[in-house]
Amino acid sequence: MKDKKIVLTGEDASCQATVKTTSVVLTGDRPSGNLHIGHYVGSLATRLKLQADGGYEIYILIADLQALTDNAHQPAKVKNAVLELMLDYLAVGLDPKHVHFVLQSAVPALAELPMYYMNLVSQARLERNPTVKNEIKTKGFNKDVPVGFVNYPISQAADITAFNATVVPVGADQAPMLEQTREIVHTFNSLYGATLVMPTAMLPNKSCCRLVGVDGNGKMSKSLGNCIYLKDDAVTVEQKVRQMYTDPNHLKITDPGKVEGNVVFTYLDAFYPDQKHLAELKDHYRRGGLGDVALKKLLAETLNNLLAPMRERRAYYEQHLDTVLNYLRAGTQRAIEVTNETLARVRKAIGIFQL
Repeated sequence: MKDKKIVLTGEDASCQATVKTTSVVLTGDRPSGNLHIGHYVGSLATRLKLQADGGYEIYILIADLQALTDNAHQPAKVKNAVLELMLDYLAVGLDPKHVHFVLQSAVPALAELPMYYMNLVSQARLERNPTVKNEIKTKGFNKDVPVGFVNYPISQAADITAFNATVVPVGADQAPMLEQTREIVHTFNSLYGATLVMPTAMLPNKSCCRLVGVDGNGKMSKSLGNCIYLKDDAVTVEQKVRQMYTDPNHLKITDPGKVEGNVVFTYLDAFYPDQKHLAELKDHYRRGGLGDVALKKLLAETLNNLLAPMRERRAYYEQHLDTVLNYLRAGTQRAIEVTNETLARVRKAIGIFQL
């Protein structure tokens, strides 16, 4: 993608900075394990659409520093997941010709910027962040919650602003994190002048289905062990689908069945390509005469059709790890150049003493 000059302009009403350039997208994941089909629905499909659009400069951050905020005692887990995450990205079809893959820990500016931003937000405000509160509860932290974990929104703000991101795809549960970034940007620009770009959230389509786990309990989660992974083979997918919760009162094929809360239909809503036919299947199930075995077979076929090309691409890159690493090195080098420019602007705006 051809670079365009960044021009920062002040706006008296909101004291923002704007970027006259190709829209910049920042997105990413913490390397803590393989990606699953919940990630595909929640973020990967959106990234593929943005990639296909061609109107964006896209950075995909492997947030290994942030992964350490709750994995400090098992750093090998984070380190070993970096390449796995890259393999998942390439397998799903993200193309290094159109996106930049970035390793967070290799970009110095992403460690320095939080030092400036943490002075612009109170600890109480961080602790009120709904996403942080929920994650603390989910992970079982009490008063022993790591400082780095509570300060996660500051690190995320540094990531977003360092790349001059104008668009940040987020789920509804992550929207408070972006709002925290916007507050930091506004405060910084109010104090030091128009320096940082104000990002905008890209929320998922309201019709987007959030996947529950295959066990029907809560969301699909690596920690809960209720996932279908992008790397799962066809047999494993079939086995997991057979275990799915349906309607406990649908004991015989002739019994009327309940569609709402039925995990199989939740997944078909997300992945089955023929929605008209799916509506007919739902009506059939409700009135009776459609068995769970047939539905699960259809779902397994649907998922395996989706995952088959991903498995093929992943198998190729597993045999070409040097190529995978080179993609990550190239994207990270581009990131270092961009974020160093942002850091220089920030230091100048604050008035940091220069040696």
